[in-house]
Amino acid sequence: MGRSRRRKLPQDPVTVTIDALSHDGRGVAHIEGKAVFIHGALPGETVSFKYTRVQKKFDEGEVTEVHERSSVRVEPHCEHFGLCGGCSLQHLAPEAQIESKQQALLDAFQRIGKVSPATVLPPLSTGSTFGYRRKARLGAKFVIKKGKVLVGFRERGSPYVADLSRCEVLHPKVGHLIEPLTDLIASLSIKERVPQIEMSMGDTACVLIFRLLTPPDKQDEQRLLKFGAEHAIAIYTQSGGPETIAPLNGERVTLSYDLPAYDLTLHFLPNDFTQVNSDLNRLMLDHALELLAIEPEDRVLDLFCGLGNFTLPMARKAVEVVGVEGDSGLVARARENAERNGISNTRFYTANLYESLQKEAWMRERFEKVLLDPPRSGALEVLEHLPKLGAKRIVYVSCYPGTLARDAGELVHKHGYQLISAGVMDMFPHTAHVESIALFEKRK
Repeated sequence: MGRSRRRKLPQDPVTVTIDALSHDGRGVAHIEGKAVFIHGALPGETVSFKYTRVQKKFDEGEVTEVHERSSVRVEPHCEHFGLCGGCSLQHLAPEAQIESKQQALLDAFQRIGKVSPATVLPPLSTGSTFGYRRKARLGAKFVIKKGKVLVGFRERGSPYVADLSRCEVLHPKVGHLIEPLTDLIASLSIKERVPQIEMSMGDTACVLIFRLLTPPDKQDEQRLLKFGAEHAIAIYTQSGGPETIAPLNGERVTLSYDLPAYDLTLHFLPNDFTQVNSDLNRLMLDHALELLAIEPEDRVLDLFCGLGNFTLPMARKAVEVVGVEGDSGLVARARENAERNGISNTRFYTANLYESLQKEAWMRERFEKVLLDPPRSGALEVLEHLPKLGAKRIVYVSCYPGTLARDAGELVHKHGYQLISAGVMDMFPHTAHVESIALFEKRK
């Protein structure tokens, strides 16, 4: 037999003092110069832990006992914390969570972009850290050995669906229905063929999209529709790609959210990208527009504009806003939202912002101000165009500090901008996800 590549795990618990918090919420200790990432540990604590993985460059472990507690350690609100991978920071006080994320952003700026903001913005938070999530994908699995269906996020560090009874970060409309959902799927003839449920919620209506690998029979359909009627939830199904998403009863519901400060209502489809935290989104819009400092005569470019979340509020303040997005469906929704809200000073274009843009009509125009809200991969490919377009002021909204830091370095070191200010926004409390915002100005 060949020699096993698996390194043998030390069996006895080890006691260490935690030096720092990793970007994914684990405590970091060092043993003989080697980093150990320990789930359940916080900076400053003395803990005992057991090894769960030994690797060449770093090891991993799990707390077995906390000897000296951090002053910011709190009791997790959810009984499933530790098993479920949906949250990683419930044992850390919310104010300490956001401070840690702020520090992670600043560290990324220095380490990756070799830049620092002149001003660190105060963290933006709603103060409400549970029941905030209105978009989610939940796994579903009929487990023969347990004789039951599981519905929820994946287990921490595992592909298996966690055995949950409820979820505290999801909006209660769905978060408190985990057990009824497991019973519903268990009652179906195709219970082994339902791998996923997607939640999408507006200000009033809620949709659940059941991914089905086998068509339901009439009895299944009746059970699904009865569940929807009992809980005031629209039931959709998906048999293949996104184009197969459709209401089970044939009646499409209107999903929308209001932006009262701008007298706007934005409609969207269940599988459209929208921000998961609607209260924080409203604060973020105010924050971004304040940083961008739009004047009535400004022409603004909104790149990665989606369905107009930033575009339409900015149109209330600027002479014109041009939105560009790679998803043609979202562009169609943005145009419809502009028309529905009586906005005539916007134009929308579909373009892949990661490819050549030389032939795009809007590339021959001038824009004083630019808003960037890219996906996790960042906006590197469009940065070189911003000075040519005349952008004097840029606000960059990011869901990943690593690519924001990289792009900040490019803007500062290659394209003649200054990093004026930056800070984090608490879009995803109790998780390791970091939403951030940065302001750049062209050097004179």
